[in-house]
Amino acid sequence: MSRAFADLPHPLMAPVVELCRRAGEAILPFWRADVHVMAKADDSPVTAADLAAHDVLAAGLKALAPDIHILSEEDADIPLSERGHWQRWWLVDPLDGTKEFISGSEEFTVNVALIENGRVVFGVVSMPTTQRCYVGGAGLGAWRSDDDTHLAPIRVRDVPPKGEAFTVVASRRHSSPEQERLLAGLSAAVGELQLTNVGSSLKFCLLAEGAADCYPRLAPTSQWDTAAAQGVLEGAGGVVLDLAGNTFDYPARESLLNGYFLALPADAAWREALVELAKG
Repeated sequence: MSRAFADLPHPLMAPVVELCRRAGEAILPFWRADVHVMAKADDSPVTAADLAAHDVLAAGLKALAPDIHILSEEDADIPLSERGHWQRWWLVDPLDGTKEFISGSEEFTVNVALIENGRVVFGVVSMPTTQRCYVGGAGLGAWRSDDDTHLAPIRVRDVPPKGEAFTVVASRRHSSPEQERLLAGLSAAVGELQLTNVGSSLKFCLLAEGAADCYPRLAPTSQWDTAAAQGVLEGAGGVVLDLAGNTFDYPARESLLNGYFLALPADAAWREALVELAKG
């Protein structure tokens, strides 16, 4: 990996980027290869690719920082009586977008976030099919890489460029009546909306690189679905808020399901209006 990655501001960033790339390499032999799909206890799908990526990340993260705990989607059966004492942990989704992966889409990612006391320190989102990688954290900055040698800073946009519509990232597979009402209210506040559908944690990354304006999620997610990409967005000048307008965090609790959230540029002029719409 190039000198550019070695200059990243947190000492664990570059090694985690490399681990995510290696996990992606473990996934690719299964992609578009008629992989066998199994059902987990909650009926969500899992494949040999998910498990192969998990094995790479679990071993690599333990070797990198033996004192930091690991909570992975594929090894999440850890009681709160144990997790509740953790102060630092990795929050890992070895293959985010399993349904996209199974369908043959390129829109799946490897996600790793470092959490301290319930807050994201930094996150890495890696796209195995393209070698694209995003990395960032609040107060650290955010970057995108399309290969192993180049790293470019990214930043949210506070308003769409002249002549472009206000772009909302929406889930291809998940919506809800509450979300549809929120979008109607947002359109009344900012004008006509253009909806962009993209899979997995790439929704946050579109905001982080200034290609979209807002990502409201009023439908279920789990902690490992969002933490890494939240780190990227926060590093790029964005925020993720709960529906009361508070910073979205990851406290140790019994359920690993997230509440609803709003992802947007921190300095957006319409921020308060969006929060009020979400409360309503």
